[in-house]
Amino acid sequence: MAKVGIVMGSDSDMPIMAKAADVLEQLGIEYEMTIISAHREPDVFFEYANTAEEKGFKVIIAGAGMAAHLPGMCAAIFPMPVIGIPMHTTSLGGRDSLYSIVQMPSGIPVATVAINGGANAALLAAKMLSISDDALLEKLKKYSAELKKQVQNKDKKLQEVGYKKYMEK
Repeated sequence: MAKVGIVMGSDSDMPIMAKAADVLEQLGIEYEMTIISAHREPDVFFEYANTAEEKGFKVIIAGAGMAAHLPGMCAAIFPMPVIGIPMHTTSLGGRDSLYSIVQMPSGIPVATVAINGGANAALLAAKMLSISDDALLEKLKKYSAELKKQVQNKDKKLQEVGYKKYMEK
């Protein structure tokens, strides 16, 4: 079975990376979550990236803040897709992370989601995996149908109670 690697540079990224793990669990996708600092323990990082393929990873989701080298370095070593999640930072609001991840040199692509976009990173990984997995594709279709239903239910409530009561939640 295809596996997704979830890697982050710090445990402060855990709330966002947990959103990715939650979506993968909901879709029945196996994953392995790891904390590795590409800067503070490069030897451990290189071991992780060099062995990810043999561990069965088909996609790596890498979250990083500030200089945000983790996703790009994964993409430089791991031959399959890497999805970068830029983390919100207090100094620059995550724009530093976003720019670092999205501005990769030619030949080293990293798919990049929104700042703190853990759930979307998992959904993108699932969509990549669904190319060769019809059962997963059906789960994604059901997931999308559920999102549509949620919006329709919210609108139904709005129409029934009006915006003032709706805002009182």
